[in-house]
Amino acid sequence: MRTAARKIVLQMSVSLDGYFEGPDREIDWHLVDEELHLHMNERLKVMGGFLTGRVSHELMAAYWPTADADPQSSPAVAEFAGIWRDMPKYVYARERADWNTTIVRDVVAEEVRELKARPGGDLALGGAGLAASFLRLGLVDEFRIYVQPVLLGRGRTPFPDADTLTALRRTGTRTFGNGVVLLQYERAEA
Repeated sequence: MRTAARKIVLQMSVSLDGYFEGPDREIDWHLVDEELHLHMNERLKVMGGFLTGRVSHELMAAYWPTADADPQSSPAVAEFAGIWRDMPKYVYARERADWNTTIVRDVVAEEVRELKARPGGDLALGGAGLAASFLRLGLVDEFRIYVQPVLLGRGRTPFPDADTLTALRRTGTRTFGNGVVLLQYERAEA
C-alpha cells in the first residue's frame, strides 16, 4: 500500500497589509505570545523537516540551539529549542551550515518531489526568497498564514513574483487571544 507524499507547508506571519517584514527588515512587530508559540510548537514538532534559506537558517541558528538553557525562557521557547535542534533541516545555501542540516544548492523540482516522497512528516518551508522559488515551481501544497493585527504601510511582501493564478481551498481558521488570525489553505485540486 502506497502512502501519500508528504506536503510542503509554507508557514509565515504577515501584517494585515501583507508584509512579512518591515522596510528595514524588522520583525519585532510579530506578536508571539505563549498561546501562539505553543500552537506553533504543536504544528512544527510533527514535521519531517524544515526547509529554509541561508538567511532564515542563520537567524534561527543564532538563537535556538541554546535558547532552553536560559532560565528566563518560557516553557514554549524551551520546547521549541529542542524541536529546532532535533529537526532535520534542509538549508538552501552555498556554504556549510550546522545543527542537523543538509545543504541543498538549488531548488530543483524533481529533487524536491523525491524529498516529498520519502517517509516522514510534512516539510515546513520558511524564508520568503526560498518560498518564492518553491511557489514558481508549484511546490507549495499548504499555506499557514498568521495575520498579525498591525499595519506596516511598507516592507517586503511574501509573494512578490506571483505571476500565476493558484487556486486555493480554505482548510481552517483560528483566532488567537493576542489578535493573530491563522488562515490555512491548500492547493485546490485541478
